[in-house]
Amino acid sequence: MNKPNHPHEVIVSGIHLELTEGLKGHVKEKMERLFRHEGHIVRIKVELECDPKHDREHQFIAKGHIVIHGPDINATVQADECYKAIDLLVDKLDQGLRRRHGVAKDKRNHPHAIEFPDVELPKAV
Repeated sequence: MNKPNHPHEVIVSGIHLELTEGLKGHVKEKMERLFRHEGHIVRIKVELECDPKHDREHQFIAKGHIVIHGPDINATVQADECYKAIDLLVDKLDQGLRRRHGVAKDKRNHPHAIEFPDVELPKAV
């Protein structure tokens, strides 16, 4: 796990959207859940985007990128409210971390047999 005094790196950026301190605080608070579940996370990048193409209703897009030892995890969600998009993004990233952990655990518990074609092993009697 991460050391308690080690600050978690969460990078928040906005596209066509002004980031307030409340919005940044909400993102960092929600992302703490991911740091509690996985200790090998290097950093999390979050992009919040307001799609201005919709006339009356704005569509908010939240993109998340977890930099972790091994393959990185990416997720994108859309919602009609910015805070709802953040919550959906955290759920989707958490699901990706759980899936990744399950695959690694499955590989540990079910190793594949290794074939050595040129080596003769003695037969067990």
